[in-house]
Amino acid sequence: MTARLLLQLAGVFGALGVAIGAFGAHALHDTLAKAGRLDTFETAVRYQFYHVLALLAVGVLWAARPELRSLGTTGWLWLGGIVLFSGSLYTLCFTGITKLGAVAPIGGLLFVAGWLSLVLAVREL
Repeated sequence: MTARLLLQLAGVFGALGVAIGAFGAHALHDTLAKAGRLDTFETAVRYQFYHVLALLAVGVLWAARPELRSLGTTGWLWLGGIVLFSGSLYTLCFTGITKLGAVAPIGGLLFVAGWLSLVLAVREL
């Protein structure tokens, strides 16, 4: 991973977050509410955006300080967290397959690992 790729992926996941969030808020609002999944959907979108913003910050830091190559690990962990945490919750909301809820905690652990990775990556600043 490079700083450029990290920033590009933040852009892609940010765009997806807007599109998925808008689709859920408008086209699927009533369906999600009837299924009792509106809160789950909103949690997925919120955590995706928190970590997109974090990816942007780390990408900018890495571009400014290219010697901090271990920031790439932080980026990969957060991307994995977005895919597994938010992705499993989106899939749960759209399909109703409740077993997918068991994947979300793995994504949550990747988020936590990413934050700890950031601590290690910037210890030399």
